[in-house]
Amino acid sequence: MTGTLALVCCGGVLFASGTALLMARPLTRILLGIVLIGNGVNLLVLATSGAAGRAALLYPDSDPGRMADPLPQAFILTAIVITLAVTAFLVTMAYRSWQHSGNDDVPDDIEDIRVVRRATYAEERERLRAAYRKRRHEYRALARGEEEREAREHSAYQRLGTARDRYREMRRRARADARVFRARQARAEETAEEIEGEDDPWQTILGADR
Repeated sequence: MTGTLALVCCGGVLFASGTALLMARPLTRILLGIVLIGNGVNLLVLATSGAAGRAALLYPDSDPGRMADPLPQAFILTAIVITLAVTAFLVTMAYRSWQHSGNDDVPDDIEDIRVVRRATYAEERERLRAAYRKRRHEYRALARGEEEREAREHSAYQRLGTARDRYREMRRRARADARVFRARQARAEETAEEIEGEDDPWQTILGADR
C-alpha cells in the first residue's frame, strides 16, 4: 500500500510538472514537459496494475495466482517507445528552429491571431452597438420629453392667447358700451338744456291767471 501511494504521488508530481512545462513557449520546455508527462503516466499505470507478484512466465508447476499482471507492463513498454519517438521529433524541431531563428520559441500562428482579433473586434462591436442603442434610447426619450414639454408650452401659449383675446374683446365691448353710454348721457343733457331754454306753453297760458 505504501509503495502504491508513493508511485501515485510521484506520478502526480511528474504529470503536474510536465503540464506546467507544456504550457511554455520554448520547445525545450515543451520537450521536457512531454518527457515528464510520459513518465508520470507510466508510473500511474504501474500503480494501478495491482499487487506485486512473480514474473508472468508460464512454466511447469507455476502458480498463475501469484503472477503479476503483464498487461500494464506491456502498456508501459509501448508508452516508453512512443515517448522516445516524440522526444526525438521535438528535439529535431527545436534544433531546426534554433538554426533558422536563433531561438526555440513557438511563434503565434497567423490564423490564431486573426481569430483572436476577430473575436476581440466582435466583442468590441457588440459593446459599441449596445452603447449606441442605449444612447439612442436615451436620445429618443429626451426628444420625446422635449416634444411633450414643447406641446405643453404651446398649449399653454394657446390658452394664454385665447384668454388675451377674450380680455381684449371684453375690453373693447366695455369701451364701446362706455362710449354709447356717454353719448346717450350727452344727448340727454343736451335735450334737458334745450327743454330748459324753451318757454313753457302752460306757463305762458296760465301765467296771467296766477
